[in-house]
Amino acid sequence: MPVTPESPVVLQVLPSLVTGGVERGTIEIAQAIAEADGVALVASAGGPLVSTLERVGGRHLTLPLNTKLPLAIWRNAARLEALIKAENVTLVHARSRAPAWSAWLACQRTGTKFVTTYHGTYNENLPFKRLYNSVMARGEIVIAASTFIASLVHTRHGVPIERIRVIPRGVDPAIFDPAAVVVDRLIRLAAKWRIPDGAPTITLPGRLTSWKGHSVLLDAIARLQRKDVCCVFVGSDQGRAAYSSRLMMEATALGIGDRVRLVGQCDDMPAAMLLSDVVVHASTQAEAFGRVVIEAQAMARPVIAADLGGPVETVVHGVTGWRVTPGDPDALAAALEIALAMTMEERLAMGARARASVPTVRGMQEATLDVYEAVLGGR
Repeated sequence: MPVTPESPVVLQVLPSLVTGGVERGTIEIAQAIAEADGVALVASAGGPLVSTLERVGGRHLTLPLNTKLPLAIWRNAARLEALIKAENVTLVHARSRAPAWSAWLACQRTGTKFVTTYHGTYNENLPFKRLYNSVMARGEIVIAASTFIASLVHTRHGVPIERIRVIPRGVDPAIFDPAAVVVDRLIRLAAKWRIPDGAPTITLPGRLTSWKGHSVLLDAIARLQRKDVCCVFVGSDQGRAAYSSRLMMEATALGIGDRVRLVGQCDDMPAAMLLSDVVVHASTQAEAFGRVVIEAQAMARPVIAADLGGPVETVVHGVTGWRVTPGDPDALAAALEIALAMTMEERLAMGARARASVPTVRGMQEATLDVYEAVLGGR
């Protein structure tokens, strides 16, 4: 986006700024807008990441966008219409369905440019869900996090390929850098998680929900020949304590309860990745991208990913990691045996290839600003 005397005013809308990949992406793009001398506005119901947004040069506007009630969506459209006029917004970027409907209506009324990011696969298991989801395909340009999602948008909603831009999520290689993690950070984390000295550590990062494949990994670890492996689930259960309890009961029934750790949210993911001998993505449903995979690759860790969705595009089997049949504990166990048996030279070589392959935050920012420029320029 070129610097001009009339700085573009870009408004991103999403439900809240609590935690997650969508929220981090929003902040990263706000930073890029501010650095390009644009005005970076974000409207949401708020949350702990508001202060982070403000530190990178963005400005937050609190609106009750975290609701899916039809009447509330209609009211939010009026609120966004007033905000667009008051702030002279030139482009709105919608990142979630309910706020997107409000934003689309507001843009229709004001003639404001409208861009969307199609962040997920969005199920269609209820009547009218395809219509509800379709707002994410109504952007003048639709951003997809992977070729997998681009194909879904084209097939499901009939969006012409020329209106879709594939922009992978990225990592900051300065933050996710093995050389930048001092030993003290690893020692503190290992002590906090009660990792036995010398125990090979297998980590599955991601919020605790059944489709992330935690049970698949437990079954795979129980099948391993070696019995000294420590399994760490990194991520919040978001109040689903029953699921956490069920996982520990499964681990105990499999005879591996003493080697499984549920550590909750982690504020030092680079250290968490580096502490891991293998990082596992075991999702049983297709993910739009799979950010934890590229974060692990950036930290030069061996990665095993389920062979579906976005990770198919970021993990080259046998070169930068391994891909296995989703939901198959035998296949996952076989890949784990291979990964754990690697020599130091083999691990270093795979890690170097993986780190060199990952998309970066800067690349994502520049590509998104190019989309804004194209839409504002009428291209």
